[in-house]
Amino acid sequence: MKRLKNVLLSSTALFLLPMLIGAQEPQVTLDFDNAETASQIVQKYVKALHDENVSEMNALLAPNAVVNGLGSGSVSDSLNVAQHKEYFTNSTSAYDHSITRDVYLPVKVNNNWNEGEWVLTWGLNTLTDKESGKEIPVSYHIASIVQNGKIVRMSYYYDMLNIMNLQGYTFMEPTK
Repeated sequence: MKRLKNVLLSSTALFLLPMLIGAQEPQVTLDFDNAETASQIVQKYVKALHDENVSEMNALLAPNAVVNGLGSGSVSDSLNVAQHKEYFTNSTSAYDHSITRDVYLPVKVNNNWNEGEWVLTWGLNTLTDKESGKEIPVSYHIASIVQNGKIVRMSYYYDMLNIMNLQGYTFMEPTK
């Protein structure tokens, strides 16, 4: 019985700990001073991809920027600025990028693990293989943090399975 009381007391203390130390709720707003500027920077980045201008894309990144989610095949799916440039130089050499249906949402987060001035963007990047002419539509989402007029972090999200299927890859159920 004493053990049960200790467990209940400990559980209650852990549950109430955030209130006891004065934890604040995350604050999220769509209205902040740099919202328009941050959104314009990310729009310029996406337009530079559409125009296959890798130098312009890189110029919009902070020197220590990190780009995640591009499927680089490495154990760590994080690219630095030089790796980002190499990735998109290779991509724009092989594919035309046509960005359509893009929308942008600037949002500022405070008092949370993902604090920062974000720009969320969604759209369709239609890749056209420059050799075969085959088109691959890629729905995407990019979450970017902008600081001091530069993108410091980007996370790409897209359906890699769909892309691979459209390229002719097949998938089999694993053997047991």
